[in-house]
Formats: sequence, structure tokens, C-alpha cells
Amino acid sequence: MKIRCPICHKEQEVPADFAYRPFCSQRCKTIDLGNWLGEAYRISRPIAADDEEPGVRGEN
Repeated sequence: MKIRCPICHKEQEVPADFAYRPFCSQRCKTIDLGNWLGEAYRISRPIAADDEEPGVRGEN
């Protein structure tokens, strides 16, 4: 299985049970976690009721 790391963009052939997938290494996985904890990733606006898919909360 080929993956492209979302952090360093390196393309790599990995087994299906690769521990760091979708990242290429522990380093890139840790960088991504640091981005989340450092609030580098943000949701641009509050989630509205019409953003949710039907059936997610037991609705039809």
C-alpha cells in the first residue's frame, strides 16, 4: 500500500498494518499531534445543525 505523508509529503510503500499510517514515521505523527495541541489546526466556524449528516445522532 502506498501512502503520502500529510506532514512531509513523502510517498512510501508500507504494509497494511503499518503503525504510523497515514504518517511515514513516528516523527511526523508527533509533529501532527503537536500541531493539534498547539492549536495550529482550527475549525473555521462553529458547526451548524445543517452541517451534520442525517442519522448521526439517531435522526433519520
